[in-house]
Amino acid sequence: MTTTLAATDLPEGADPRLHDLARWVGTWCFVPGYRVQVHHRERIPAAGAVVLVANHSAMVDGPLLFGLLGRRSVFLVKREMFVGPLGRGLRAIGQLSVRRGEPERAPLTAALGVLRGGGLVGVFPEGTRGSGNADAAQQGAAWLARAAGAQILPMVVRGTRRTGGRRFRPRVDVLVGEPLPAPTGKGRAELAAATETVRGALAALVTELDEVRSRT
Repeated sequence: MTTTLAATDLPEGADPRLHDLARWVGTWCFVPGYRVQVHHRERIPAAGAVVLVANHSAMVDGPLLFGLLGRRSVFLVKREMFVGPLGRGLRAIGQLSVRRGEPERAPLTAALGVLRGGGLVGVFPEGTRGSGNADAAQQGAAWLARAAGAQILPMVVRGTRRTGGRRFRPRVDVLVGEPLPAPTGKGRAELAAATETVRGALAALVTELDEVRSRT
């Protein structure tokens, strides 16, 4: 009988082999549907604790980022996705179920464990799909980064939201920002300031990427 060893950069109960297989599939599964261009991929830390924060405008954003990061990643995924075979699959590869708009101890504790094991946790601070302009940010990402002493990596995606234009293999751009240091300070004011820094970094990246897309 073969025993699957636990991985410190994945939640307890996740299967590292299934996770790595899913990540490999994710590196090419969007090629038929999109023309993806990643800007500044070299900014993604190859190792160490990272809280990834990204804008969110389409269902495909999470799976797309999961496949292109080049390392294991654990995303906070809305609870509604954890039903049937899809839900079992998400749990098997280590993704965490969260209830939108409500802080929950269990997934946050699991995410902290991943970060303290040197892993990467992905958060969409807007909390739900929206315009993708990063015009809102919740405090979960900054709290996780502060509690784990993790870097914050802002990333933005444009082109996944179908609003007209080219329908066959539309262009999708992903811009990786410069990693931000772990927030410091223990009070609520410091946490709010860190959250605003995250929101500002995402908003600036959206503007930068929109300018890049308008020139090319």
